Amino acid sequence: MSGAFRVGTRRSALARAQTEGVLARLGRRHPALRWEVVPLDTSGDRDRRPGRSPDFTDALDRALLDRTIDLAVHSAKDLPAELPPGLALLATPRRADPRDCLVGEAADPGRELPRGARIGSSSPRRRAQLLRWRPDLSVVELRGNVDTRLAKVRAGEVDAAVLAVAGLLRLGRPAEIGRILPASRFLPAPAQGALAIVGRAGDRRAAAAVRGIDHPATRAAVRAERAFAAAVGGDCLLPLGALATVRGPRLSIVGEVLAPDGRTSLRADRRGPVARSAALGAGIGAALRARGARALMTSAAGSA
Repeated sequence: MSGAFRVGTRRSALARAQTEGVLARLGRRHPALRWEVVPLDTSGDRDRRPGRSPDFTDALDRALLDRTIDLAVHSAKDLPAELPPGLALLATPRRADPRDCLVGEAADPGRELPRGARIGSSSPRRRAQLLRWRPDLSVVELRGNVDTRLAKVRAGEVDAAVLAVAGLLRLGRPAEIGRILPASRFLPAPAQGALAIVGRAGDRRAAAAVRGIDHPATRAAVRAERAFAAAVGGDCLLPLGALATVRGPRLSIVGEVLAPDGRTSLRADRRGPVARSAALGAGIGAALRARGARALMTSAAGSA
């Protein structure tokens, strides 16, 4: 295989780092290929107003469909429930640590967070989980890229902030990780820590180029978690989390929705064959919806 591929990515430092990591792996597998990075701005990058669900894929989708680029690298948690017609998920590399962590001096795992500590996060899921853990905490709206959030912590605007472990690792910032929040209590966003390589459906050359870095266990886990989110009817503006794990031929998944204050939550889990990953995720989503998850999340959206 030879030639060149144009690979789309968002302009943020984290998106570029994720894309460069993927291209480094692809370059080792296909030394005869050339990889051109094409940075693009999505509507989610341009408009981050509170209350709006950001779309971090639209510009890359259009570029794929009009053949401006050949592949796009996304954070898998940013993908919509259904890809636009004409596009396909071609590969899901091995997942990084999906957990969240607290950053900042107050987040030192060897010390207790002070009562009433101000914790920065713009995520309804993280807010609800933090308040369930410590109702005394003050969760403060905190937006921007990783460096912006870290700068606000250092400036004392908040005592600590919640960030994804995977993002800090991919940026080469492991020293920033303070207290890791256990996934058993703080379920991550569906597909957090995973990457998704999207291309045009039927593009055999692109599919062949990325096939070698696809990780089947990660793909199954992502499929299950995304199916859960779709079945329960949620998005990034609603407090829900999910995590699937694969051991051999078996997959287990747990999913949860919460009220915005963390006082009420619904949780379900299932286990079964990896081949039924999407059905397992959709199954717990449907189970929680039957128990009132949609009403809970609608009230959460209205009162947040």
